[in-house]
Amino acid sequence: MSTTAAEIEKLNEAFYTAIEGGDLDRMTEIWADDEEGRVAMCVHPGWPMLTGRSEVLRSWALIMANTPYIQFVLTDVRTTVIGDVAVLTCAENILTAADTEDATFAAGRVVATNTFVRTMGGWRLWSHHGSPVLQGDDDEEAEE
Repeated sequence: MSTTAAEIEKLNEAFYTAIEGGDLDRMTEIWADDEEGRVAMCVHPGWPMLTGRSEVLRSWALIMANTPYIQFVLTDVRTTVIGDVAVLTCAENILTAADTEDATFAAGRVVATNTFVRTMGGWRLWSHHGSPVLQGDDDEEAEE
């Protein structure tokens, strides 16, 4: 793996660590500033497309404020770097807990594409797109 790909994967891990820890300051450092011809973009599963750094960061603030517990286990990580752009795809295996007294957990899987851009301040996240993986009875039978 190239040094640049390793750097991108480290930044990607920091992105998910920021979500898990509810660290909006770190999340703010990770996202690229909007510039002429390039604005931050984000698609959360089930949400419309968000454009512009302030709208994207506002969405993460809402998610963090309303998620008492979340944990990501990333699998199938693949990174491609071409010039000043890097694309990382992965599967987000997610465990969440509701803010209730009975401490129930839910698990889900999302496939994500995270696009990074090299800026004067280093690599930054430019775009995040998460799409849920729907699992039904057929999937469970196939695994058995």
